[in-house]
Amino acid sequence: MHNNAMQDLLKDAEHRMKQAVEATLHDFQRIRTGRANPMVLEKIMVDYYGSETPVNQVANISVPEPRQILINPYDKGMTVAIEKAIQKSDLGVNPVVDSNGIRLNFPQMTEERRKELVKQVHARTEEGRVAVRNVRRDTLQHGQARLKAKEISEDELKGFEKKVQDLTDKFVHEVDDLQKKKDAELMEI
Repeated sequence: MHNNAMQDLLKDAEHRMKQAVEATLHDFQRIRTGRANPMVLEKIMVDYYGSETPVNQVANISVPEPRQILINPYDKGMTVAIEKAIQKSDLGVNPVVDSNGIRLNFPQMTEERRKELVKQVHARTEEGRVAVRNVRRDTLQHGQARLKAKEISEDELKGFEKKVQDLTDKFVHEVDDLQKKKDAELMEI
């Protein structure tokens, strides 16, 4: 019985560590690089007949060029609302409205802006590592509790702790890899 319980603890830890990595990746995708990435529009809400709706649900979004996003509202009457929402956002890009829709042209980033974003990425990376380590701590406490309750032996606990540490190393490594990729993206001119 206790072996299954320990396996379940490991599975749960792996699942939660994976979620921490995915959350880190998701946050990285929202950090604007020199390239146009539709994910930057994810948090921009627009008033769609009285309800706050993400822009990507009221328009088709494409990237016709590396530094440009084209927003094509499904309902042309939404153009002004979308334009205003983008102007009010922290995106720092002025929307240009033409017959094709709304264009967002992303300027090349200054060295200063790049460094600022690298700092954000590094801070978020550390949060990701901490989240993974918090899962490790929590999981190890469950293992200790099983030992105290005499459900497992010292040796079983040692083996369990090694498996938890291996998982932790794997997922911290994944977070670090994500950071390296994002740093490289930010450094692209």
